[in-house]
Amino acid sequence: MRDRNFDDIAEKFSRNIYGTTKGQLRQAILWQDLDALFDRLPQRPLRVLDAGGGEGQTACRVAARGHQVVLCDLSAEMLARARLHAQQQGVSENMHFVQCAAQDVAEHLECPADLILFHAVLEWVAEPKVALERLWHCLAPGGALSLMFYNAHGLLMHNMVAGNFAYVQQGMPKKKKRSLSPDYPREPQQVYRWLEEIGWQITGKTGVRVFHDYLREKHQQRDEYDTLLELETRYCRQEPWVSLGRYIHVTAFKPEIQG
Repeated sequence: MRDRNFDDIAEKFSRNIYGTTKGQLRQAILWQDLDALFDRLPQRPLRVLDAGGGEGQTACRVAARGHQVVLCDLSAEMLARARLHAQQQGVSENMHFVQCAAQDVAEHLECPADLILFHAVLEWVAEPKVALERLWHCLAPGGALSLMFYNAHGLLMHNMVAGNFAYVQQGMPKKKKRSLSPDYPREPQQVYRWLEEIGWQITGKTGVRVFHDYLREKHQQRDEYDTLLELETRYCRQEPWVSLGRYIHVTAFKPEIQG
């Protein structure tokens, strides 16, 4: 098994994710959580690591707040897009770009990060717990993790709502090599268990797109977006909706005192 490199589908990824209400809603819910997370962190310029940061949408927004951001990605094409985005946003001075896997970024850091962003990457790596362990060592005591992963429960529900019964019975194998459908959908309880075994203290769980992708009338995703966002916000931090999100966003802290 190999980790996914997005060089061959960077343009498709940008168009199909960030150019749709899927990406718009994902960013909106994510930033509700991130705003609250920043309030809990020291009120000074922070050292932020965006591990597998892709095109840099989130990283650039963090840098615009005055924080110093290291963005790493395995894909040279994604890094080129991130650099361009940073230039366009006028935040290049607050950003540093590294081409490497998230698991290997430690050797490129001058000091531990105060905050690690690890968004929509865990479902593409072959050894997820190893990746989380490596990132643990990149985080300063008292620092925070913002982890967003593709939810296996959401994938199952999406296919059942669509009536893809035979596909579900087959175990929902990935159909196309170049597909944007992640290689390794993650079971939420397993991810939570990995985090706790490593030592993180989980402080929040949010379902991302708990209704959006299940709508029968797809035009409502666009035509009634504001109402949809209000309802997603109302329910996305409650069960059973958390566990039905297409993605789940977890916030967690590394204790000040280890052991």
